[in-house]
Amino acid sequence: MQTSDLPSMTEPTGGRRAQLLLRGFVIAVLAVSMTVVWFTHQLLTERFTETTRNRAELRLVLYTGNLMSELQRNSVVPLLLARDPALLGALADADYSITSQRLISLQAELGAASILLLDIDGRTVAATDRNRIGTAHRQQAYFVDAQRSKDTVFTAWRRETGGYGFTFSRALLSDNKARGVIVVEVDLMKYERAWAGVADAVAVIDSEGHVVLATEPRWRGRTLDEALALRDPTSAIQRALKATADWAQSPPDAYVRGEAVMRTESRVPFRGWRIVAFTQFDSVRDRVNVVLALEIMGFAILLALSFYMLSRRARSQSRLLLRESAELRLLNARLQREIAEREKVQKDLAVAEQTLAQSSKLAVLGEMSAAVSHELNQPLAAMKTYLAGARLLLQRRRPDEALSSFQRIDDLIDRMGAITRQLKSYARKGGEAFAPVDFKSCISEALSMMEPQLKPRRVRIIRSLPRAPVMVMADRIRLEQVIINLLRNALDATRDVAAPQIEMVLTTGETATLTVRDNGPGITDLDKLFEPFWTTKKPGEGVGLGLAISSGIANDLGGRLTARNGDGGGAVFDLQLPLLGDKMKAAE
Repeated sequence: MQTSDLPSMTEPTGGRRAQLLLRGFVIAVLAVSMTVVWFTHQLLTERFTETTRNRAELRLVLYTGNLMSELQRNSVVPLLLARDPALLGALADADYSITSQRLISLQAELGAASILLLDIDGRTVAATDRNRIGTAHRQQAYFVDAQRSKDTVFTAWRRETGGYGFTFSRALLSDNKARGVIVVEVDLMKYERAWAGVADAVAVIDSEGHVVLATEPRWRGRTLDEALALRDPTSAIQRALKATADWAQSPPDAYVRGEAVMRTESRVPFRGWRIVAFTQFDSVRDRVNVVLALEIMGFAILLALSFYMLSRRARSQSRLLLRESAELRLLNARLQREIAEREKVQKDLAVAEQTLAQSSKLAVLGEMSAAVSHELNQPLAAMKTYLAGARLLLQRRRPDEALSSFQRIDDLIDRMGAITRQLKSYARKGGEAFAPVDFKSCISEALSMMEPQLKPRRVRIIRSLPRAPVMVMADRIRLEQVIINLLRNALDATRDVAAPQIEMVLTTGETATLTVRDNGPGITDLDKLFEPFWTTKKPGEGVGLGLAISSGIANDLGGRLTARNGDGGGAVFDLQLPLLGDKMKAAE
């Protein structure tokens, strides 16, 4: 270590303690600020929410009083008009010339919204709105119920244009006989317009649970739950804002138009009615946010001062870090050069391994060439004989028999071409691209290439292969190289056996497994079997690379090559490869 680096490694204890104290102070300020803001938010939210709820309840009391005043005032009008002699006389004489004018003057005095006089057949004979004279009301509930009762009847009925109509009706009796019905309409819709400007949403619910008055027109005629379920589709930003607002406040009582609201309810002392008001939390949220903003601002100023103290400390350390970073860059450059050199060595080693594998294959090819040359001598001698016979037959003018000799020569040429093609394909280097390969086909090709060496030895080959193709993802040339190496080892192992036998079994399960078994003396040292340049053969018969190269090829194909001694003697080699379509990947 250089002398200049010593100060950076021996920082004074006092400065380090001051830095730790400052950081602890900042963490404490953050913790205290979060705690204070949270408790302030909870306390103020509860207090302001309660205040808002009390105001909403007072507003409901006022609404209920106005509503009851209007209903009670109009409920007396039918009773007064039912005793009016002018109206009774008009019904008795069927003279309605001045009846409508009479009703208009009474409307101004009594303050009713609208008055109708119906005859016994339910036809309007007089009305404050002259356009409604002659309309039929025989099927209306307020006409039918008034005739059945001797008292004033209240009726709430759905209008065709939407909303509800409210009427007080009473039968006009003469000699205890109904002569007509007086109908007084009550305008309660005006309260909807008045409430809409004060509260967020107000609804009046009858004894059956249906909304009869509401500042939201879509709510009328529905139950309250159905009305609250009516929401306009919201965007993703609106949903996110709503979720944030809901988290920051008390759980809402309900949602109106997608907004969280507070629900207050009061009983209306009329036919089991109830009035419900929904108030948004905006006023509560705004008042709480003002206080929270002041608190957060104070803590932010305190944190800013803390960060300023930390920044002064950071500036003093930045110069030291710059010097150390320069040293690290130099060290990084040296490491990169070493990595580049190691990568070059690894590439050279990979090329050497590939060249060594090809050399081993060419060595095997040289041994096979001697047997192939012997195999080619036989068809060449036969061709010479057939040519001599054909020449003699042509001289004797027997061309048909000469053509048959030429056909035999052609067959022999095809056989020689097949032998040379096998050697040529085996001599090629394996490719890097994998392709679907039939394992059975590779075994057959390997046996065909080894046929010239197997014939002179009279080795018994036992094959057990499935009928269906066994497809694997592999390099065909390299896979055949592994099978040929296993056959050559088995052939060498049975050199001194009286009845040599090689068994090849291909099975499928989780993997495709080729088992090559011989009846030789077995393997003496299984631990060193796949090590390069380890062999039990005599000098000149092998260099100990065949199994090492075969094991490497099996690993590249995504499988493995193992060896063991058989129970009845001899060596057993297992070549396992993943089946095509298996989840395992061949060769990364």
